Amino acid sequence: MRLSYLGSAIVLALAGAPLLPVVAQPAVPVTTDQAVTQLPRDLRPTHYDVAVTPHAQSMTFDGKVIVDVDVLKATNAITLNAIDMTFSQVTLTSAEGKVLPAPKVSIDAQNQTATFTFAKPVATGAYKLAMSYSGKIGTQANGLFALDYDTKSGKKRALYTQFENSDARRFIPSWDEPNYKATFSLHATIPAEQMAVSNMPAANKTDAGHGLVTVNFQQSPKMSTYLLFFGLGDFERTTAMAGNTEVGVVTQKGMASQAGFALDSAKQILAEYNDYFGTPYPLPKLDNVAAPGSSQFFSAMENWGAIFTFEYSMLLDPTVSTQADKQGVFLVEAHEMAHQWFGDLVTMRWWDNLWLNEGFASWMEGRTTAKLHPEWHTSLDAVGVREAAMNRDAIATTHPVVQQIDTVEQASQAFDAITYSKGESVIRMLEAYVGPDVWRDGVRRYIKAHAYGNTVSDDLWREVEAVSGGKPVTQVAHDFTLQPGIPMIKVESVQCSAGKTTLQLSQSEFTRDRPGKQSLSWHVPVIAQTIGGQPSRTLVSGGHATLEVAGCGPVIVNAGQSGYYRTLYVREQFDALKGSFAKLQPIDQLGVMDNTWALGMAGQQPASDVLDLIAGTSVDAVPQVWEEIASDLSGLDGYYTGDTTRQQALRKFAIAKLAPELKKIGWEARADEADPVKILRNDLIGTLGSLGDAAVIKEANRRFQAMDKDPAAMPAALRRTILGVVARNADVTTWDHLHAMAQAEKTPLVKDQLYGLLSIARDKVLAQRALDLALTDEPGATNSSGMISGVSFNHPEMAFDFAVTHKDQVDKKVDSTSTARYYPALANRSLDPATIDKVKAFSDKYIAASSRRGADTVIANIQYRIQVRNERLPAIDAWLKKHGG
Repeated sequence: MRLSYLGSAIVLALAGAPLLPVVAQPAVPVTTDQAVTQLPRDLRPTHYDVAVTPHAQSMTFDGKVIVDVDVLKATNAITLNAIDMTFSQVTLTSAEGKVLPAPKVSIDAQNQTATFTFAKPVATGAYKLAMSYSGKIGTQANGLFALDYDTKSGKKRALYTQFENSDARRFIPSWDEPNYKATFSLHATIPAEQMAVSNMPAANKTDAGHGLVTVNFQQSPKMSTYLLFFGLGDFERTTAMAGNTEVGVVTQKGMASQAGFALDSAKQILAEYNDYFGTPYPLPKLDNVAAPGSSQFFSAMENWGAIFTFEYSMLLDPTVSTQADKQGVFLVEAHEMAHQWFGDLVTMRWWDNLWLNEGFASWMEGRTTAKLHPEWHTSLDAVGVREAAMNRDAIATTHPVVQQIDTVEQASQAFDAITYSKGESVIRMLEAYVGPDVWRDGVRRYIKAHAYGNTVSDDLWREVEAVSGGKPVTQVAHDFTLQPGIPMIKVESVQCSAGKTTLQLSQSEFTRDRPGKQSLSWHVPVIAQTIGGQPSRTLVSGGHATLEVAGCGPVIVNAGQSGYYRTLYVREQFDALKGSFAKLQPIDQLGVMDNTWALGMAGQQPASDVLDLIAGTSVDAVPQVWEEIASDLSGLDGYYTGDTTRQQALRKFAIAKLAPELKKIGWEARADEADPVKILRNDLIGTLGSLGDAAVIKEANRRFQAMDKDPAAMPAALRRTILGVVARNADVTTWDHLHAMAQAEKTPLVKDQLYGLLSIARDKVLAQRALDLALTDEPGATNSSGMISGVSFNHPEMAFDFAVTHKDQVDKKVDSTSTARYYPALANRSLDPATIDKVKAFSDKYIAASSRRGADTVIANIQYRIQVRNERLPAIDAWLKKHGG
């Protein structure tokens, strides 16, 4: 599954701002071999034969499932998972054909189970459990759900399923836990003119009368329930062959041309993965199914053979799509296709090892994108991924990568930056530690040994260590996955002699909110080098190490930025690095800047050091470094919210730094410019617009006013960014114009973006209008929650108070898997101490004590923001005053 960061990604991109944090959870002790289950272990399903008839207009469906089950221990009750189902008939038939007396059916809505109790114990053996039932079609992405969308010929409705983590039980009464793998046969009775899609190809169709047909799909391989997929609508499908596999894209009718890049990319990625994993993709086809709308929880889902992706992450509309969108399509596809092996073919035993799915798929998406599209230079993105993890891992409410999961809600909350980004970063570090070829060989052994099965983390470590040449892979991996937090490597001393530099290193722990915390201990793989020298490696263990590097001069620790740790230099060494910053490799420039920001905001070195690096950055720095500068300056600007005088001093410096770079690359794209420059252009325009740069705002408004008469004024590559600047600084007339555009738009992808724009106005009156609009049916069922999140970027207190006041209405517009995180996240950017009490009160009233990860982390983030404002900004003020800010 590809995360959709809480809050609107579209809105935040338009606002030229970093993504909102994804929440974390308090640490709990874990073990590496714990297989938690919520169902009795006295029965195991082996095959589901499922027949469904959806009734899209009434938002219900009828189902019948026959499950082949093995009773492992005599029992008088069978318990399985089910939500919002009504059972009309339940029968159990033995292998000999004997039908047992009908059981008593009882429903436990709280525990999401149904129990069938028999008059006498059911003996061990093989049986067929047949259940006829009816269920509900929802409006949010849980279970079987409907998405309504506009087309030029009128409103349409399509149906899709989303089952991860625990929503297959809304579609099939089932053993809805990842360790209960089985095969599936699906039969769907549908309108004859529509297309049905599932994991496997259709075997045949039969006439069902009354304008209906029954589509019988081929039997699936053995897989977990959450990977089953069903889609139905007015679709079209385009295909191509990739070796022996038919790859396809499924879109609403008329949109297939916008999926051409996704189809071509799927062929490339599949060939790469077949080679890397050493086990060919085992299904006959692999579809990518595009759907209108959005979710606050996810953007794509790895259903085996039928990946589900929201249109904004798959289609490229030539009127609005950007280079960043194109790269995003590839990244999402690379992520979900990696899951076809890590997650689908081999699945974690239980949700505590979710990172085996998500961390690995995240790492593969980055690795594969960098390899197949080197012109994008996305290898530099690894630093940002690591920082996303460390932002969550540095506060008290973090949790280990492998975490204890006891409830459905805890499983939902496991989809966060620790699972994804820290998991990815730890894999990158381990690959660098053992070497890429060794790592790949270990992965191949793991896939081969556990195909169609379930695993825990140690199964992977065992295979990698077996080919590592004796390196303590499991020990290092345990340190970084079984305990939370971030090691900090301090360079205690640097001595140069005879052309070599000797470093004395010590290990402590980096935190943002616990300065006196007792440090945990890690085995930390460290790579260091003098600038331009050869890298040297060591494993810091026991808290200390000595490392000798070739050459003399400034030393970069964590050279290449593969390590998951902070680096604290003695002042002399930091000043030497600062003086040679332009000589560092781009990835190390990014690493040093992010490390300096984090240490400065935590009070472990002067907060103004990051401004020294920004001021000294060369005009020839790569676009990604300029993007980092824009992000840091935008982040600082956010801390000054409400303090206009001090904020203006920061903005004067920021605009003076960024505007010349925008002038250099210009508003108009050049035919020969590199792809990263295209992304930087949008980033600079968006950031300068958010910083109040009068020239950028004026030019954006000019182009907006001219777009109807002069289409060239609003090129597709800049359209969304220009509209973002206009919307952020809108007056009533402009907001009304944007609203009219949204109402008139018939393309779902563009329409969704326009409604997102309405939520980012700085003006409080307009923000309130956006909130009121979000509660109506007008924006669409899946857009409303994103609009409220969009308002929260500029007005967190307003958005949070509004959502809580209208909770009954807002609940209907948020995925059930997101509610415990959604509401607290609206307050995340607050600088008001009173908001902390509001979030805590909400948490106490509405969120189970075992599921308050989101609320607790938002509270910690607000406290941290207030601390930065009070304790760090004075150093920024002094620097700006000294340097003529």
